[in-house]
Amino acid sequence: MESKDLIQITDMNRYYEFGGETLQVLKNVSITINKGDFVAIVGPSGSGKSTFMNMIGCLDQPDSGSYLFDGEAIEDMNDRELALIRNQKIGFIFQNFNLLTKLSALENVELPLSYRGLSQKDRTNMAIQVLREVGLEERMHHLPSQLSGGQQQRVAIARALAGRPDILLADEPTGALDQKTGREILDLMKKLHKEGHTIILITHDEKIAMEASRVVRIEDGCLSEEGGMPLGNVTINQNGSKKYS
Repeated sequence: MESKDLIQITDMNRYYEFGGETLQVLKNVSITINKGDFVAIVGPSGSGKSTFMNMIGCLDQPDSGSYLFDGEAIEDMNDRELALIRNQKIGFIFQNFNLLTKLSALENVELPLSYRGLSQKDRTNMAIQVLREVGLEERMHHLPSQLSGGQQQRVAIARALAGRPDILLADEPTGALDQKTGREILDLMKKLHKEGHTIILITHDEKIAMEASRVVRIEDGCLSEEGGMPLGNVTINQNGSKKYS
């Protein structure tokens, strides 16, 4: 029977050197995330959530511990293999959209697909499909400067969706938006989750975190779920049950 585990992180540690001192930013972090989860990782500035996001997104690697992504050991991969994971299996959504200003919405969504060796026709068809899914089919030829903040974030979500990744990794996706527009983006993410997408949402906002089906808190480099005991060696099933070891 095929496992539903998508991410398995065990005893992950990360250290940084600051001013001659060694600081431990992640402390024996262990967590399992299943396919179809909608997980919010919430914590204040300096809690370690950005470092943890970089680990999940394969933008950085731990000093110790293991990370299995869909059964593959990330720590054993070289730079090219990590780049393929980021391009094909993780869709990134950023607070400030990170759109290229001289490209249209359609071209921005197509861009990551160009690194996969797809034909122009296939890239365009895939980009149009995801722009339609986020409600921007009629704005696909507009530049970012011709779009509202909410529309720009929808383009960013479409870009993340275009390659049909295993995970959508969203870093403060409503942080640059007003309350009404942020609500629309959260509703869109909840809709995508209901359609089967696995979503990991990084935020400092407790109210936004509570929109997810699971809330994992990070503070001083340690994880806990729903304010409970620290997550050491723990498996959290899709139904919310926990298994500690």
